[in-house]
This record gives sequence, structure tokens and C-alpha cells, in this order.
Amino acid sequence: MKKALVLALSAALLIPVAAQARDTTHYLTIKDVIAEATAAGKLDGSVKFYFGTKPAGAKIVQVGASTSKKTNAFGKSDEKACSWALQSALIYMQNAAKAAGANAVVNLNSNYKNVVYKSTSKYECHAGAVMAGVALKGDFARVR
Repeated sequence: MKKALVLALSAALLIPVAAQARDTTHYLTIKDVIAEATAAGKLDGSVKFYFGTKPAGAKIVQVGASTSKKTNAFGKSDEKACSWALQSALIYMQNAAKAAGANAVVNLNSNYKNVVYKSTSKYECHAGAVMAGVALKGDFARVR
């Protein structure tokens, strides 16, 4: 009886470890998340985001800005959790750009675990059973 109880408890302890170990990589559409954050008033439109590119005439104010944001993924779809994580990262970048005197974040790329993923239309997110995360890096700039 005692051995069965020890085995049952050991098995129960392993379940959360296995669930947390999931790390699914997603490449999701940027524009939908920006539209959702703007409509909700989380992004105010004063800072433009240029993923994977720098518009002509952009004057760099600060090189190498970065952020890594995670969110609770429990009970959410991976896509919803990833959207929340990207929104948090964009809000951070918006506020930091404004503080640096910039009105844009250019050359913006996903940078999860310091591995760059460049795209003008998609971002990289990693989702597990409990957490989802997005990492970004880019440059702050003044654009017309």
C-alpha cells in the first residue's frame, strides 16, 4: 500500500513537469495583433512599427533596443497567449521609443533566445502549457 502511494505521488509530481516542458514555436501574423492592441487603446499610434525593414529617410535615434515579454498561457489558446505577449512587447517598445525621442521602431525582428527571425509580416512566439513568450529587438528612429 505504501509503495503504491509513493508511486502515485511520484507520477503526480511528474505531470506538471511534462506539461511545462512543452515549447511550441509559432510564427503568427503581426498586423492582426497591432490592430487589436490599437483598437483596445493599448497602442496609441504615435509610434510606428517596421518589422524587418527601415523606411527610407529614417533617422536612427537608438540602436539595439530589445524586450522579452512572457504571459500566462494557462487556459488560453497558444495564439491568444502569443498575442498578449506580443502586445506587451510592443507596448514596452512604444513607451521606450517615445522616451528616447523616437516615433518609430525600425529593423524590428523577433529575437527569441538571441536567435533572430526576420519577417515583415510574422513574429515568433514560443508557447508552453503555462507560459508564452515573445522577444523583440530593433532600433528607435524618427520617420516622417
